[in-house]
Amino acid sequence: MFKGALSTSFAVLQRKGMTRYPFIPQPLRYQGGKILFQVRSQWSKFCFDRAGSGLPLRRNEQNLAALKDAHKGERIFVLGNGPSLKETDVDRLCGEVTIASNSIFLLFDEKKFRPSYYTIEDTLVAEDRRNEATNVKGAVKVFPEDLKHWLPPAPDTIHINFRRNYEPWPRFTSNFNREVFWGGTVSFLNLQLAFYLGASEVYLIGFDHNYEQPAKEDDVEGTVIMSNSADVNHFHPDYFGKGYRWHDPMVDRMERGYICARDFFESHNRKIFNATAGGRLEVFDRVGFSSLF
Repeated sequence: MFKGALSTSFAVLQRKGMTRYPFIPQPLRYQGGKILFQVRSQWSKFCFDRAGSGLPLRRNEQNLAALKDAHKGERIFVLGNGPSLKETDVDRLCGEVTIASNSIFLLFDEKKFRPSYYTIEDTLVAEDRRNEATNVKGAVKVFPEDLKHWLPPAPDTIHINFRRNYEPWPRFTSNFNREVFWGGTVSFLNLQLAFYLGASEVYLIGFDHNYEQPAKEDDVEGTVIMSNSADVNHFHPDYFGKGYRWHDPMVDRMERGYICARDFFESHNRKIFNATAGGRLEVFDRVGFSSLF
């Protein structure tokens, strides 16, 4: 009730333009916005905690709860976005349960394939590709709640409580309703999602696990790279092409996440296989893609 009243009051102020009036001191406006953000954050945390206890309050968490074991005992394909994806007949996945991410839509002009589930967890990708992500159709979209500014609520979208900073690292969630953990790559989110969906076997394709250093014309600031050249690390040159930002992938850190996912699956008598054409990911047992059909 308190949250609803607060949100309604703020909406009234917005309609009247009072949140922008210059006679309201800047520090007061800042503090008001900060308090509202904190209230909303605490309310969301409470809702996710309740959902994790089996009592979802909001429609978002109710939709999230409906995904649990939606594909129990089935196989699920998780797509990476490495160059080897060009060597894989992804159209054979039509009719399969699939999870794809980020700029997979760059494949759509050439292929009939469309993912069953679509994810983004990187803030740079969310900001730079929000228009394209919004226009992905036919998939259930699963995004962190802290990306709502760029990836807002929609009938096909479910937001999750995505923990970016935590110890010990990495952790694989045992309660997807309550919290999901960052693991150095969007694929770690996808593997947690596949487990939550009930997959007995997961097959990875497009996981090259190998990245070239930024080109000399790219701009590097800390772990953020602004591309000024064609992308050679993914299946399409525009993936992180000129004008797009990306983070240093830190392959060693990614591998720690994959080991964590492998061990969690196997502790529950489930299995992850690597069906990538080539690549350098050897954490998972290999299987030929064509042999699966």
